Amino acid sequence: MATNIGMMDGAYFVGRSEILAWINSTLHLNLSKVEEACTGAVQCQLMDAVHPGMVPMHKVNFDAKNEYEMIQNYKVLQDVFNKLKITKHIEVNKLIKGRALDNLEFMQWMKHYCDSVHGEHINNYNPLERREACKGGKELSRRTAASQPSTKTSTTVPKHATHTSRRTDVPHSNTSNQSGKVSSRPSSSSGPSSSVYPEAERAKFEQQITELKLSVDNLEKERDFYFNKLRDIEILCQIPDIEKSPVMEAVKKILYASEDDGPVIAEAQAMISQHQVEDNEEKSKTDSQKRKSIVNVDVDAAASNTLSPRQRLSENADVHCSGSPLVTY
Repeated sequence: MATNIGMMDGAYFVGRSEILAWINSTLHLNLSKVEEACTGAVQCQLMDAVHPGMVPMHKVNFDAKNEYEMIQNYKVLQDVFNKLKITKHIEVNKLIKGRALDNLEFMQWMKHYCDSVHGEHINNYNPLERREACKGGKELSRRTAASQPSTKTSTTVPKHATHTSRRTDVPHSNTSNQSGKVSSRPSSSSGPSSSVYPEAERAKFEQQITELKLSVDNLEKERDFYFNKLRDIEILCQIPDIEKSPVMEAVKKILYASEDDGPVIAEAQAMISQHQVEDNEEKSKTDSQKRKSIVNVDVDAAASNTLSPRQRLSENADVHCSGSPLVTY
């Protein structure tokens, strides 16, 4: 069983709606966004559903709101990974920020893992009972249970209505049989729906809708990925030590260009090349100054070596007259 999968694996192309439906049905929750699972408590209970008794649920905090509380949940999850020898790296710093893309990718991996384990215990798993041992688990179960009855009643009312309608249709059909109008009524009620929407065409449309939803999810995922990359580059360009450098100025020129500005890559390259020319000029000036100073030193040394013997004697005489301590009388 591979715990590390590539980004091009099919597991990372599962849509958000499917991930949310899987989480809510497995744990009896009512999440509306994937980033609501950024606390790490949902991941801990999913591992508890696949590996019963492996997760210390009393350490899991479903009421985690601060980052340090979320980190504690991820520590519990990391301990479980270590026990099961799962080598998946948990990027805690990214997950606790609540970014949709990071949490979606991690939940996609979680679904892939749970499906690959073939967790037969999930069918017999009682998430509400297991969540009672967690901090904030009872309150979460109450909120979830309070939101679910409304949906259940709305779905059960039409069923009773259909039963009553069937009962009332029985005597009506008997009277219609007696009046001799049986053949005309069923054809008028069922004819248009079967002719306009056949089963094969309906299935084809549903498949197209599913493919469109998947493509939209993939596009949103790709958009969020590149947006986060651009945001990281922007933060890097704002570092005070390198903010004023020509390369950073050229990058910001490209980042902040609007559609009306057109392509600005040529202008950014010109900024960098101009700075390189200026650097080369300054370097040549400093090199020439160094050469001049070296030449002056060499000239002075050569001049001292070319003194005549008479000049050297006069210099020695000056040294004697100056009372040098090197001279003894």
